Amino acid sequence: MDFELSAKGKAYLEKTKQFMENEIVPIEDDFWKEVHRTCDPEDWTTWKWPKALQTLKAKAKAAGLWNMFLPDEKLGTGLSIQEYAHIAEQTGRSFLAPMVFNCSAPDTGNMEVLWRYGSEAQKKQWLEPLLNGDIRSVFCMTEPEVASSDATNMQATAIVDGNEIVLNGRKWWSSGLGDPNAKLLIFMAHTPDSKKGRHEQHSMVLVPINTPGVKIERMLPIFGDIDAPHGHGEVSFTNVRVPVENFIGGPGEGFAIAQGRLGPGRIHHCMRCVGAAERALELMIDRGMSRIAFGQPILELGGNKEKVADARIAIAQARLMTLYAAWKMDTVGNTAAMTEISAIKVIAPNVMQQVMDMAIQMYGGMGVANDTPLARFFGAARTLRLADGPDEVHKRVITKIELKKRGYGRTTQPLKGKIA
Repeated sequence: MDFELSAKGKAYLEKTKQFMENEIVPIEDDFWKEVHRTCDPEDWTTWKWPKALQTLKAKAKAAGLWNMFLPDEKLGTGLSIQEYAHIAEQTGRSFLAPMVFNCSAPDTGNMEVLWRYGSEAQKKQWLEPLLNGDIRSVFCMTEPEVASSDATNMQATAIVDGNEIVLNGRKWWSSGLGDPNAKLLIFMAHTPDSKKGRHEQHSMVLVPINTPGVKIERMLPIFGDIDAPHGHGEVSFTNVRVPVENFIGGPGEGFAIAQGRLGPGRIHHCMRCVGAAERALELMIDRGMSRIAFGQPILELGGNKEKVADARIAIAQARLMTLYAAWKMDTVGNTAAMTEISAIKVIAPNVMQQVMDMAIQMYGGMGVANDTPLARFFGAARTLRLADGPDEVHKRVITKIELKKRGYGRTTQPLKGKIA
């Protein structure tokens, strides 16, 4: 395997670092202060982004630092998954950077779905404005009434009625639902078909957010933070009707499409976790060396130096494992990299959470306030251990693959001739 970047990959990475240092870092603190000052947590309908976001996006687009996640020479930058992973690590140091480069979730996953599986008409209507950064999108999958870690539990329905699809159900933790630029929902639901298998019973449907019957119920706080003006919302669908052409791929193809969507997205999430953890380690060291207690820098007290070493080891492990998963996806495909994809989804958010906890402890009271990004990063890490499949589900996937290697299928009985 080879993690060495191509000349093109190195150039994009260096340009990304410089742009962040020169354009994003100097204004980010003030940017989020303006958000917290102007966005009423009780009324998401009034939310708006500071004007600085559009200014930065225009600069990033002009610099060619746009849609870098998409491995398409014409629509994106044509970087491999592994090459983009290094860029995702850098943008993970900031809550603002992914949006500035049009590389933030859930849009990246939704754009990949439309790019890979959408019809030409769907690409024209929805992919083009998403790639241009004119609109934003939402992915509606998780439901409040069922254990959504088993996606086959889905109760929401997408039923064909003539030349229309009728949608009913309730979704929550639909990220980006509060964004004033959100125009498109991708709704995943049960499309019953007795002739098909268990994983061919669900569909993805494109739903304009202003379609009659779509009702945004509320925004959900994460550890008390409403995450304005992005938001994570609960939304109901009551007899919502859209044309049958709004199926992505076709009825019953939702699970297959979801697997294609989640693979690259998990690389993005995990490398952003690595970047955030790296930034927390830097903050922890600076704080530990600049604050004096009992006549010594805090870093000299209570085994704190060992914590720095523990953080460095954990971050390096998470980075290397994620790059390995990305390399496998590039070389042998998502299916052959399932173990590695699930492994990093467990590793990276846990490492990020652990390093944030260390850094918060070093900061003391300031660490749990909004004076640093640590508390928000901690919330993001803890949430990501549930999003896109909880830790336990990914461990289950890994275990099933390992058992299969030894010849064990659905049963727990060992094959003849093997030691039980």
